[in-house]
Amino acid sequence: MRILITGGTGFIGKALCTRLLAQGHGLTVLSRQPDTVATRLSPEITAWGSLAQWSPDIPFDAVINLAGLPILDAAWTNTRKQALRDSRVGLTEQLAARIQAADQPPGLLLSGSAIGYYGDTGEGLITEDSPVGGDFGAILCADWEQAARMAGAVGTRVCLLRTGLVLHRSGGMLGRMLWPFRLGLGGPIGSGKQWMSWIHRDDQVGIIEYLLNNPAAEGVYNLTAPTPVTNAEFTRTLAASLHRPAVFRVPAFLLKGLLGERAGLVLGGQQVIPERIMAQGYRFIYPELAQALECCPGGGKNPVIPPPP
Repeated sequence: MRILITGGTGFIGKALCTRLLAQGHGLTVLSRQPDTVATRLSPEITAWGSLAQWSPDIPFDAVINLAGLPILDAAWTNTRKQALRDSRVGLTEQLAARIQAADQPPGLLLSGSAIGYYGDTGEGLITEDSPVGGDFGAILCADWEQAARMAGAVGTRVCLLRTGLVLHRSGGMLGRMLWPFRLGLGGPIGSGKQWMSWIHRDDQVGIIEYLLNNPAAEGVYNLTAPTPVTNAEFTRTLAASLHRPAVFRVPAFLLKGLLGERAGLVLGGQQVIPERIMAQGYRFIYPELAQALECCPGGGKNPVIPPPP
């Protein structure tokens, strides 16, 4: 396939590009630093610095949209909130417009979103049919998804990827958590009762590949493992995988003081089930947290991603 990827140099994008290149797909990556794509990924990849380079006569079979500024990395000032919207909603609107303008519109748009769509849902069980939340993150995700749906106007199949906490030893949330836990300084956050819906990066890439190759796949998909856990269970399991204690609880008031409005992302939670992708036959490589964490800190495992049916 000829595939355009945004966010291809990111934490998930790098792994996905490596996988797709190995399968012989032709990749074009949109990047703010196109001159670095060859060294960061592969010289086999075509690098674009702007969507203006996509003229209507350039055909793609699929577009995978993974771009977006990190949501926790800076305070949510009005300027930062607008930057988050621009990097998600704004870029996706531009993608949809290019898809609509193409002489041969791509058959598929796989577009990122997040389980933040649901807001803080407490103890409730969440599936793809659950309603949108009302906080900033939820509204951001809803607008992001609506922008992607615009591509469907020309017959492009649209899959929306509501992604949970992506785990892998090379980075992401787990990369930030490992060093204090290795020092024996880890522990629950706040009450520890909030739900954490996670997914190993190998399954994240596996599901994207699965949707890419399954013509019947369309609509919303929760990209989370089938076994969400509370924050307290997550910290116990991570500490056990590192043979360290986990007794240093982080008080909620401290996080609220440090993070402000962003604290809701770590003090709240969602108990999310990937109902649709399981119903369509995807088999998780890491369905249980202990399996995923055994792989992440120690490495050494390189599982084969299951093919679509």
